[in-house]
Amino acid sequence: MPSSLLRRLSAAVALCLFAGLAVHAAGPTFWQISTEAELLRGEVDNLSIDSYGRLTLGPSTAEVYASTAPFLWTMVQGPDGGSYIGSGNEGQVLRVDAAGAGRVFFDADELEVHALAFAPDGNLYVGTSPDGKIYKVTPAGTGTVFFDPPDRYIWSLAIDRAGNVIAGTGDKGVVYRITPDGRGAPLYQTKATHAMSLAIDGQGRVLVGTESPARVFQIDATGRPFVVLDTPYTEIHALRVDGRGNVWVAAVGGRAGGGGTPAPAAVSAEPASGGGQPIVTVSTEFSAVVIADAGAQASGAAPARAAGTSTGAIYRIGPDGASDLVWDLRDDSPYDIAFDSDATVVVATGNRGKIYRLAGDPLQPTLIARTTSQQVTAMARDRSGQTLFATSNPGRLFRLSATRADRGTYTSDVRDAQNVATWGTIRWQALTANGSRVELSTRSGNTRTPDDTWSDWSAPYATSDGTQITSPRARYLQWRAVLVGGRGDAPLLTSVVAAYLPRNSRPKVTSITINPPGTVYQRPFPTGDPDIQGFQGEPLDRRFAAQTAGTTLGGTPNLGRRAYQKGLLTFVWRADDDNRDDLVYSVLYRREGDTTWRPLKADLNEAILAWDTTSVPNGRYILRVVASDSPSNAPSTTLTGSLDSATFDIDNTPPAIVVTNSRRDGTRVIVSFEVRDQDSAVQRVEYSADGDTWQMLYPTDGIADSRLERFELTLDGETATRGVTIRATDALNNIGSGRGDPPPASGGR
Repeated sequence: MPSSLLRRLSAAVALCLFAGLAVHAAGPTFWQISTEAELLRGEVDNLSIDSYGRLTLGPSTAEVYASTAPFLWTMVQGPDGGSYIGSGNEGQVLRVDAAGAGRVFFDADELEVHALAFAPDGNLYVGTSPDGKIYKVTPAGTGTVFFDPPDRYIWSLAIDRAGNVIAGTGDKGVVYRITPDGRGAPLYQTKATHAMSLAIDGQGRVLVGTESPARVFQIDATGRPFVVLDTPYTEIHALRVDGRGNVWVAAVGGRAGGGGTPAPAAVSAEPASGGGQPIVTVSTEFSAVVIADAGAQASGAAPARAAGTSTGAIYRIGPDGASDLVWDLRDDSPYDIAFDSDATVVVATGNRGKIYRLAGDPLQPTLIARTTSQQVTAMARDRSGQTLFATSNPGRLFRLSATRADRGTYTSDVRDAQNVATWGTIRWQALTANGSRVELSTRSGNTRTPDDTWSDWSAPYATSDGTQITSPRARYLQWRAVLVGGRGDAPLLTSVVAAYLPRNSRPKVTSITINPPGTVYQRPFPTGDPDIQGFQGEPLDRRFAAQTAGTTLGGTPNLGRRAYQKGLLTFVWRADDDNRDDLVYSVLYRREGDTTWRPLKADLNEAILAWDTTSVPNGRYILRVVASDSPSNAPSTTLTGSLDSATFDIDNTPPAIVVTNSRRDGTRVIVSFEVRDQDSAVQRVEYSADGDTWQMLYPTDGIADSRLERFELTLDGETATRGVTIRATDALNNIGSGRGDPPPASGGR
């Protein structure tokens, strides 16, 4: 984008929109798009997107040549004006002329051509993999083996000032210098796995970018190395030197936690697609090379970055040796770097076929082109100054015009309304002048991916301030913007907002938690006497035994401090609503065996209830929680959902203690008694001689697990004379007491 246009665009209204704003079903949901991240989810044709989220006309893109090869790896411009492209998986060098006519210029025995370099005499050097060889190919296309090292891969080639061929290889990371007569020797052994990229700087020094680890070496004429950049990434994929002597570096690597980029290894013959870090992998067992998704750490790979989610970066190394990280990529992986007519940096990326321009101070990325191919792998400028770029998956050659396109199209991502929706209005913010314009249309359907079952694109909407969407009711919506240039000016689209009303969804009660009897929760940050959360009646007593603070069950509600109050039973539930509606709750109950639900509480705003169980007879009960979205919907569209609890016991009657026998055995007294409870099991029995110190008693059958338990208590010493107090507790914490007294001194019962 020309700098003058950027200055004009900078005066535009800044964006303030966001994507995916959710509101209650009683009102519309607004789908708003404007940020760079949101716009990059859509598809662009002859448009650019800058870091401020502004959409405008970009350079036009035209397909020059469609190759039958799936992968175009590297490209150089020949002295005859043709583009020479190294491809896979048949190891061919293609020549494409300015008119787009292409042919096979050279066919190697190996599978892949990853490196090309023209010598001053017009011969082309071709580096192949696997079983790496360097061929010398004449302008007529006749090739002979120029250098055959023991290395498996020839990744990069460069020609130094003396006409020597410099070769970067793998998998030992050796850099060779080969004289014009074909005699070669190692220039430097990098101790890395692969020497991936090469360049010659302004002083004639060799620059080497390596993989595992990802470093940039500077090698002088004597072969002495110096590391000028050490990165946390996995691979230096490209090195380019600009006219000012700056070295531009494209580094790639795996996401944090996902492992680094593996070294080349045998892989499936099918090319991988999708996210993650694309890497070059060569198969020696299958006749295929793919750009694979590096999902795991492989042998010999460098470790992933310790933090962040970066997939690659662009560095700049100045003539003084100082380096700067100028762009940290989060979603794309940089493959190549080029310079356009005004020396602006252009970056080719994958895995969504994007080309960015870096401009401004500090440098900011602007998306200037996007292809249907997955990776933009190589770029070069032709004689006319236009940028050519080669792609993989599929293999294509495109031309990027140096001038702005007259017309461009943006197609948004698909919006999922989660249910069949009624569409409202669509509005947009745009700057237009001198005949430029923006045309918006929509379409809708019920499949996630638009297909022939979707509606046709609507006619362009007339009013940017808000026009009723005419697409049929459906679950999914998509919009398209066509930007048309005017007399010297380009339109600028800054935001699009589409409103819709989703069909109401039924709320769901997903769980009910029954707390132990007597467990209650104080309201958070109480003042004065603590209130019991979820309890709306008058407390029976306020003997709180504080326990752990901040207890939370099921994530909702945020429960306060836990305490104990006899007679109360606390229920906590979780409810969800796909529309994110506000909910109110009604609670009903019935006794086990009954068929009639009785109301307990209505219009509760919290998902918690503390029930005063002394208000109902003892027995086994079931609770039902009904959730309603009435606060967010009209009465005619309100929906409810419910869930029944597990069966639970209510028992507020203490167990009874009945002494069945008391007899003397010498100086001892043996007291036999029964503990009986009508509604719950006997849990614990204790006795005390002084009412202060209590000792446990165990039933005669050894386990307290039923409503009737029998005990024997042996009294000795003073207790045989005075007797003891017996205390029994049932499973619901009801406590009953009685006396265990000795028989009269004369004997008897």
